[in-house]
Amino acid sequence: MEAHGCCWRSLHPNFFHSSQPYILSIFASVCYAGLNYASMVSLDKGMSAYVLVAYGDALATLVTAAFVLAFERMNRPKMNMMILMEVFLLGLLGAVLARTLYYTGLERTSSTFASVMSNLFPSMTFLLAIIFRMEKLEMRKITSQAKVVGTVVALGGAMLMTLYKGIIVISMSSRHPHHSTARTASSSSVDKDWINGSLMLIGSALTRSGSSVLQARTIKKYPAPISLTCLTSLFGTFQAMVLSFAIERKASVWKLGWDLRLLSISYSGIMVFGVATYIQFLVIRKRGPVFAAVFNPLSTVIVALADLLVLRQSLHMGSMVGAILIILGLYMVLWAKNKENKKEMSLDEEFCQDTSSNPPNTNQDPKHVVKEQEAW
Repeated sequence: MEAHGCCWRSLHPNFFHSSQPYILSIFASVCYAGLNYASMVSLDKGMSAYVLVAYGDALATLVTAAFVLAFERMNRPKMNMMILMEVFLLGLLGAVLARTLYYTGLERTSSTFASVMSNLFPSMTFLLAIIFRMEKLEMRKITSQAKVVGTVVALGGAMLMTLYKGIIVISMSSRHPHHSTARTASSSSVDKDWINGSLMLIGSALTRSGSSVLQARTIKKYPAPISLTCLTSLFGTFQAMVLSFAIERKASVWKLGWDLRLLSISYSGIMVFGVATYIQFLVIRKRGPVFAAVFNPLSTVIVALADLLVLRQSLHMGSMVGAILIILGLYMVLWAKNKENKKEMSLDEEFCQDTSSNPPNTNQDPKHVVKEQEAW
């Protein structure tokens, strides 16, 4: 009966259960796309990127703590010092460094560019997964070759976007709302800011990838995703506050009012630092860090369309070609992952069919039964 049940589940899976990781990943991509505009509102209003991260982590801690009390209060696994150290690193890498570098890079570039550069996240996650032996790499197989080539192509696209801006391909308006007049007065200072911002965005993708790989390790030891999200945000809050106090010496940077800054902090804290982080823990636990990362380009498409149609920003040749290379490389990796998953599923189905056609012999040897009875 067990073998027949195994085959039934593999051949007739519940649609919602099988599609759940895809739906959650798409929803998380939409949340990350909105983060570009929510954070841009606060940064344009003069809010410090370091303070924005601290407030977002603090709000995420409060929101997820309520869900922990409601759903995981009675069934949380035991915490030990090793898991606590990993959660501390998750807070440092994902909740502080990745977000702070992203915001500071966003200030120096544009929302479209920052979104496209974040597509390095899947390729870097794949590289780290290979280094830490979470992903297999056999160069004789075409799937492994596709993953390597896709990673190289995506990295090449990011370098092209960083070093080459090019002519304006599409311009909806002569104005550029994200950059002030003082910043656009000198082309050399703009180019310098653009390169520095690009390096910060690359650093953000790298630290976010490290956090994703560490999440895959930690969620196995401590299978309580809401509690992990809450603890990660809690550590991130203290770490971000220490960083903010060290860099921002004025008390006025912490002041909030009933304006768009409060709305953007609420969005980033609840929808991204809370909901999207929780979704990432769930998807990583089911499908691994590489699968969770490959949906990142969806946010780039949403941001690029919104920038052109709503904010009327210009699209440059370097950004367009680089974005095409990044997305092409990404989906080479995705194709290879899907190919490997289908092969694993077919092997499981063959195993189920073999066990159902050749069930184990339940007629035990009488001598064996006698021995078992004597032992009992």
